[in-house]
Amino acid sequence: MSKINALCVYCGSNQGTDPAFVKAAHEFGKILAQNQVQLVYGGGSVGLMGALATAVLDNGGAVTGIIPEFLTERERPRRLTQELIVTRDMHERKWTMFERADGFVALPGGIGTLEELVEQLTWAQLGRHKKPILIANINGYWDPLLTLLAHMRELKFVPTTMRVDFLVATRVEEILPKLRDAARRVAQVEKTMAVPAQRM
Repeated sequence: MSKINALCVYCGSNQGTDPAFVKAAHEFGKILAQNQVQLVYGGGSVGLMGALATAVLDNGGAVTGIIPEFLTERERPRRLTQELIVTRDMHERKWTMFERADGFVALPGGIGTLEELVEQLTWAQLGRHKKPILIANINGYWDPLLTLLAHMRELKFVPTTMRVDFLVATRVEEILPKLRDAARRVAQVEKTMAVPAQRM
């Protein structure tokens, strides 16, 4: 059995057009702080990332930002995080986020958020880890993706022998309870993954 002490949250460096997205980021940040769950995120101070981190800090929570060096000017990371880790590139960033977190949440976001979420789904499908993954489907934002995943299953591009297990929540209040329940069924050893080979 494992616990949720730190969560990696993927979300947009923009706010989007629906005010519900920013509201959800603020509310979820408050929930994380109140439950003493550390936020691990992309390190930015803008968009939904900034709203989320600000809410965690404003409510006395802990925040670790992880950002590649080339994004430090664009996403202005240093104003918000208590701990800031600057990585060489995106690959090192994502690996560090994986190591620091007990589970993963995808709030609304763009291509980068989608890519990070899909990578975690891929690692889980390949049996590399069993950390819980949750899609926060705020105002139906992720409906097209959920439809696509169902379509893949129907056409057997997601084999039944390689299940893609993930959770879905439509309200921020559901996120942490669902993740905690899923984490209870995962042994600590199943959360780890072999260290990737060093790149030349």
